[in-house]
Amino acid sequence: MRPATVRTLALCVCLLIAPILSAQEPTDPEIGSLNQPERLEWFRDQGFGLFIHWSVDSQLGVVISHSLVGASSEYTNRFFTELPTTFNPRQFHPEDWATLARLAGVRYMMFTTKHHSGFAMWDTQTTPFGIMNTPFHRDITKEVFDAFRAQGIATGVYYSPDDFWWLHEHKIQIERHTEQVQPRSNPGLMQYDQAQIQELLTRYGKIDAIFLDGEPNGLRELAWKIDPQIIVTRGAIKTPELTIPGMPIPGAWETCMTMGIGWQYQPQNENYKSGGELIRMLIQTRAKGGNFLLNVGPKPNGELPIEEEERLREIALWMFVNSESIYGVRPWVITNEGDIWFTRKKDSSALYAMVESDKPWPRATWKEFILHSVRATEKTEISVLGQNDKVVEYHLEITPKSTFHQEKDGLHIRVMAAQRLQDNFRWPNPTVIKLTNVEPALAPPRVETVKAVRIGSSATLEGRLDEMGDSTSLEANFEYRPILGEDVNSRSSVWTATPTEALLKAGLFSAKIENLNPGGTYEFRAVVHHPLLNLYGQEQVLR
Repeated sequence: MRPATVRTLALCVCLLIAPILSAQEPTDPEIGSLNQPERLEWFRDQGFGLFIHWSVDSQLGVVISHSLVGASSEYTNRFFTELPTTFNPRQFHPEDWATLARLAGVRYMMFTTKHHSGFAMWDTQTTPFGIMNTPFHRDITKEVFDAFRAQGIATGVYYSPDDFWWLHEHKIQIERHTEQVQPRSNPGLMQYDQAQIQELLTRYGKIDAIFLDGEPNGLRELAWKIDPQIIVTRGAIKTPELTIPGMPIPGAWETCMTMGIGWQYQPQNENYKSGGELIRMLIQTRAKGGNFLLNVGPKPNGELPIEEEERLREIALWMFVNSESIYGVRPWVITNEGDIWFTRKKDSSALYAMVESDKPWPRATWKEFILHSVRATEKTEISVLGQNDKVVEYHLEITPKSTFHQEKDGLHIRVMAAQRLQDNFRWPNPTVIKLTNVEPALAPPRVETVKAVRIGSSATLEGRLDEMGDSTSLEANFEYRPILGEDVNSRSSVWTATPTEALLKAGLFSAKIENLNPGGTYEFRAVVHHPLLNLYGQEQVLR
């Protein structure tokens, strides 16, 4: 066969399979991972982490680092030369951060030692663009790690392989996710990054985890070489941002969430989530088997914004009462029944039912629930976390004893909110019911997202119902959303649903969507609607 014919045939084959291949997820970060299974199990047990985004540009209240992409030469030069001369966080007391984090139930932390701008928050020999060349002139990273370790909190390094200062010095246009700015395309940048990783992982004692916010190849291998027990999070496990997956992801994973909109301190144009919203996100993440990494952005003077402190204190009260439902747990057979979310102890000795509600549960009032996914045994016991089931203050006539009985339609539970946690007698956040020695009462269906074939502004989505579970009929459809213009791990758009179709047996199902942006990138997933909850296939990318 002539070379031209071979090339033509190869091109035709590529064009035919490209729509299918492009619908798949980006390369699985777990491929080639040297994370030790026992260390990942330890990581999953921790459940709740604190992210800390802080850098030299916090002085401007600007998005961290990203303002340099597309910036004028004047802005860029002033960023690199002037900002370090005014960074002097005199109110920096990391012991206060760490004490509050421990009270809030945080088990590990991730500190931005270097974000994309390239500003080093530690005493480094690799660059003049760092904390030691500021009026503050102290090793912030060391002080942060020392303070958190003193509170028994595991330490983690956030590190960006991207380095805008290095690109600027080498007259390379500042950008992200393009070939010419990656360490693999710049041997000098790779050596520079490796030297910095070497410093961070050898000078500051035991580092439990590292978060590589960029291409990890060549850096995660170095981290594992320095310390085989270190956990590489981003770069070796899934770490979605600003979103919680629809269903549990097998193994260890971590969702990264801001308290407001921004990662770094922004004094204006900010919209904070309530403490209750954050607690619900923590619950739902743990119900799906993930870790919840909640971000704070210190002010340029070193203090936490009062809004962030208040939310951590609200979480602290909830965790003080309910933390056993968060640590050392795994998903139940289903994640939730409506507004009741589940976690179970790793050894299955206890199941926790976390009751969410749009309205506060008034103290000294009974509530009754039916749990359809739970069956009692002869050894089952029930209680409400935080209270003794014996006394209600100022109500001598009430004995708030939790009770249950098994019926054909499920486990009937009767419990009272008896503990007084706030002055108005109403605690607005979820109450947790603990059940010991229970069994699953149903087999849920199982669904997969298979593929998509796209032609111009339309696409055909395909899913597969692998198991019907205990159901004889189910409804299925798809959800999709645009992701163009977002970071590869970030998601902010809402899902759009396709019409449902009835399924009477396991097998493939599909749907066609129209009016897509021809140049847009989308994410999609298959959905099966069970009477108790919606079940989702894994999200895939449609380019």
